[in-house]
Amino acid sequence: MTEMTTIDTLHGEALARAADQAVRAIPPAWPLTATVAVNPFLGQISETLDNTAARLARIGGVRLALPRKYYADQIAKGEIIDEDLVAALQSSTLFNRIDLQALKAAVAEEPQPVAALPTIAELAARATGKDWPGLVSERIGTFAAGFFDQGQALWAASRRNGLYAAWRAFATHDLTPEILGLKGFSIHVDETPETPHGAIERAAVSLGLGAEPGTYFHQLLLTVGGWAQYARHIQFKAEVEGRTDTTALELLAIRLVFEEALYARHKAAIESEWQQVRRSHVEPVSPDFDTVIDGLLQVAAERAAQRKLAATLAAPAPIKVAELRPVLQAAFCIDVRSEVFRRAIESVDPAVRTLGFAGFFGLGASHKGFASDVSEHRLPVLLKPSVFSCSAVDHDEDADQQARFSARATRAWGRFKLAAVSSFAFVEAMGPVYAGKLLRDGLGFGKGKGPDAAKPRFAPSLDLDTRAVVAETVLKAMSLTEGFGRFVLISGHGANVVNNPYASALHCGACGGYAGDVNARLLADLLNDRAVREKLAGNGISIPADTVFLGGLHDTTTDSVTLFEDDLENDILPEDIVRIRQWLAQAGSLTRAERARRLPRATADRVIERSKDWSEVRPELGLAGCRAFIAAPRSRTAGRSLEGQAFLHDYVWKKDEGFKILELILTAPVVVASWISLQYFGSSVAPSLFGAGNKLLHNVVGGIGVVEGNGGNLRAGLPWQSVHDGENFVHEPLRLTVAVDAPKEAISDILKRHAQVRALFDNGWLHLFTLDEQGQMAWRYAGNLGWTDTRPSAASDVEQKAAS
Repeated sequence: MTEMTTIDTLHGEALARAADQAVRAIPPAWPLTATVAVNPFLGQISETLDNTAARLARIGGVRLALPRKYYADQIAKGEIIDEDLVAALQSSTLFNRIDLQALKAAVAEEPQPVAALPTIAELAARATGKDWPGLVSERIGTFAAGFFDQGQALWAASRRNGLYAAWRAFATHDLTPEILGLKGFSIHVDETPETPHGAIERAAVSLGLGAEPGTYFHQLLLTVGGWAQYARHIQFKAEVEGRTDTTALELLAIRLVFEEALYARHKAAIESEWQQVRRSHVEPVSPDFDTVIDGLLQVAAERAAQRKLAATLAAPAPIKVAELRPVLQAAFCIDVRSEVFRRAIESVDPAVRTLGFAGFFGLGASHKGFASDVSEHRLPVLLKPSVFSCSAVDHDEDADQQARFSARATRAWGRFKLAAVSSFAFVEAMGPVYAGKLLRDGLGFGKGKGPDAAKPRFAPSLDLDTRAVVAETVLKAMSLTEGFGRFVLISGHGANVVNNPYASALHCGACGGYAGDVNARLLADLLNDRAVREKLAGNGISIPADTVFLGGLHDTTTDSVTLFEDDLENDILPEDIVRIRQWLAQAGSLTRAERARRLPRATADRVIERSKDWSEVRPELGLAGCRAFIAAPRSRTAGRSLEGQAFLHDYVWKKDEGFKILELILTAPVVVASWISLQYFGSSVAPSLFGAGNKLLHNVVGGIGVVEGNGGNLRAGLPWQSVHDGENFVHEPLRLTVAVDAPKEAISDILKRHAQVRALFDNGWLHLFTLDEQGQMAWRYAGNLGWTDTRPSAASDVEQKAAS
């Protein structure tokens, strides 16, 4: 008896580990209120892209590659050359089996479509002709929409005792499966164990899985789409805060109950096929020949992009930075959209210089807006808030109270309009009143919500010493400890659009999917504080008395910049503000002209109108095209066009004592940029798994995400319109190239101490280079803490040795 109990315990522990691994293989998805880019391969960073492609071909039925015709066209146009193809072959362990000629021949042939292993629901559908997968998706989606609802539903589902318990209560009274032919389902649910772990164990026994389900659990979570990703987000957020959560695990248990019920009803018809599928799930994952070819072509495309980037960085500087004190220093987010604006404003006047730093500006703020009790975490989602702030109007409690009453009335009015008992009467009685609003919005005169007029301020608990430490830390991280200009603009960024559920996805990822105005204004106010400046001077950072820090907000849909000069306690001369506004306006005009060339049907003078057009599915292209991250002094990139495709982070390694700032850059901004890059990659090459589908078919559900049509799976990731213009890709899916101006030994030392970051580079999810004094991409990271010299002289030496 004891031995049997031990076996049962070990069996349960093995299943629990397998279920946890399956949950962690799913990427988290943030709600629409604060959407942030997420690496869809977050759970696979310990393996290579080829292995991940093989895994997702098995369980998702997708190839992680563009059609071969895309690469063939790139080769025909000379974008990818033989040098790139050979470099890809040399980087592969299968180099001896495939040569250049064979690779070129493979490009001309499209591979056969891949099919995922069938689930039990799909096997039952084949046997009976009924759409059981559709039923499962629809019933889970209906329940999940109510359970996860964030205020959109009129009657929210009970969340008592968690997801699984709430679903059992729902499913035991849900007659839809019975009506559609799944007889006895409610009784089956009623007889399931009361805990999700118990349900998983029972289903595993019923389905004959044993203790090792292989890739089956991962596949089941993929079949519920964005619901699994949203549940994973709840767990991810809990773990960042030091808590535990089992929501995603409970969703897996629910999906298994459906499989168990269908298997019990159709076992005789599907048993032999299921046994074969079960065996396939436990086989080792390994890439086939076509997957290897796809991987080689992907590397070749990335080598081509790196070759062009290297030529751009190594070219002589087109402009010389003046040695005189700048009139304006403008610090922008490292976001790729800022690269175009920075280049434009620097070209307007040599008295302007720019900086690049992560858009939350080092202030991990939890912020409450005016007349709001909602805490907005305006910082990268990997971090926890370190400071607290709010927007308030001094000595005006009436304004706060009035704003709260107005917000409640608006919410109540909205609910009344949608309620089942009043919606039809509302349209009959009040419909004509909305004619003006429909006409105004339809003609593009509507506008989105702008920033709070009220000035944000730190919580009183942030004493002077703490504020001085924060200021010093941020300035050092920005490499801005000397040479201050007369004015320093701290500019966050955001997007002001209408009729767009994905508006927050166009905001600042470093600010947690919010605009960056709050952080920019807080930092400007902090650095204008005389007491803080005195403390900084005592620590060797002397800010001139006449230097004024200004908060600003760059609207990336219109390329206009809002200045918050009213935040300043001391008046600023009108002519100074006029001059700065003129520079910003000129830069905005140049930036719109450049962006219009990429936006479908756009002209420079219509870019602003597009942001107000409620029928426009592409008010801007977000971070489409992102392909490089450069951490270096601005002199390395100033005046060089990087075409809005590079994250630019100012960094001077000779000022970085102990390489603490370098460590911060590699472990925070680079990781966030990799999430962005790989989300665009996944949404481009595997839109069925990692894309949000067609914007024209979207319906917002639960206030957290979208479905295509009227139900089913939540869709996470980027809409198709964000990566494709209807004819061509606007985003070329390339893994991010990271180029850092720092000694390779310092980088290796940091990678040694951060296994998760190292895994991104070792397994090829990111490429890593160092820059030398001449701006050349000198050393390529080869994995396992090794480096390869990539300078032309080194390449010539290799060629000479090979020839001899």
